[in-house]
Amino acid sequence: MTTTTPSAASALTNAEVSNADRSRVFHSWSAQGSLAPLPLAGGSGTTVWDAEGNRYLDFSSQLVNVNIGHQHPKVVAAIQAQAEILTTVAPAHANAVRAEAAQLIVDIAPDGFEKVFFTNGGADANENAIRMARLFTGRDKVLSTYRSYHGNTGAAVVATGDWRRVPNEYSRGHVHFFGPYLYRSEFWATSPEEESARALHHLERVVQAEGADSIAAILLETIPGTAGILTPPPGYLAGVRAIADRYGILLILDEVMAGFGRTGQWLALDAFDVRPDLITFAKGVNSGYVPIGGVIISSEVAHHFDERVFPGGLTYSGHPLAAASVVATINAMREEGIVENAKRIGAEVIGPRLEQLAARHELIGEVRGSGVFWAVELVEDRDTRAPLAAASIGALKGDLLSRGLLPFFADNRIHVVPPCVITAEDATRGLDIIDEALGAFQR
Repeated sequence: MTTTTPSAASALTNAEVSNADRSRVFHSWSAQGSLAPLPLAGGSGTTVWDAEGNRYLDFSSQLVNVNIGHQHPKVVAAIQAQAEILTTVAPAHANAVRAEAAQLIVDIAPDGFEKVFFTNGGADANENAIRMARLFTGRDKVLSTYRSYHGNTGAAVVATGDWRRVPNEYSRGHVHFFGPYLYRSEFWATSPEEESARALHHLERVVQAEGADSIAAILLETIPGTAGILTPPPGYLAGVRAIADRYGILLILDEVMAGFGRTGQWLALDAFDVRPDLITFAKGVNSGYVPIGGVIISSEVAHHFDERVFPGGLTYSGHPLAAASVVATINAMREEGIVENAKRIGAEVIGPRLEQLAARHELIGEVRGSGVFWAVELVEDRDTRAPLAAASIGALKGDLLSRGLLPFFADNRIHVVPPCVITAEDATRGLDIIDEALGAFQR
């Protein structure tokens, strides 16, 4: 890894920062006693550095949210300017910057979307979308896939399909089903078309078996992110929409991770023939500079509450500092062609290079993705597709860090998810580091 000059480093050592953090901060999804958090002190663009000035190319975008890069000057300036005007305002009041943020978000959504309900992040966006669907339909059940993550609040974590759901199953009315994943097909499929058709048949049978008139919504990540960047096969999302329509069920698409440039589209759903009823978002809408998320609401659902009270709200809904950062982010992304850059980097640099790596390294079972949203599935054996062991994943992560790359790992996968502003040169450099680390591991 490279280092900065001493003046750019923190007055504290990495060990001091890490020890202070571990002694006082209770960390997410972790056994607290064995933690060794990387102490980050600053960042710029696609680079972050620790307390001692060691620099890392950020191939994680932190939690796949820093789409516009670290410390984008236009977004930082917008937050500072808003802080001089009004730092907070109750959600019951009207506020110009909140209204502007909502308009820009609605403009990005498909035709037929009218309003935005602002939340503090992605989990409570999904929470409130579920609430809206239940109130709109008068039904209770929510269907979601086993390979999914929707957040850590009450209903969102139970809608989640992975292991984090199991210790947290306090919310009612959730049913899970298998979505498409051809590499590890649950349906004995041998082609994307078979996988799509059989996954749709499975979903419709679940709807029928559960009782269609008891189901309020089908909740899907447009492209499941943490679960493996599972781009849906041809016809799948359109087929889900058709099933929802057939049985009077609302379709909620979770764009929290996949939205706002990550896939090389403004919204991941733009690449598919589908219009949902509700869209949830967070992360890339302002790269997490100030916490914010929300639900983009179709006209039909929005007007359902014209004369009926919506029984939900948050103190910081549409917080003006967050709203200002949203306005600045969307405008900067348009002015600087950041979404187009993500699409180009994925098509011209990341995708082709990952295919080369797959041809070279027996560890790689499959690569998949688009834009700056890719997964490299690592296996012990290509024939059996047995996932690479956790100990090996840990060793690879340590090696990548030592080489100056900050990676994002999920289960047996490296997720290649740099900021949308990454250059071809930095993308190539990061992929070179992954190439070197895989080669060293195999040797």
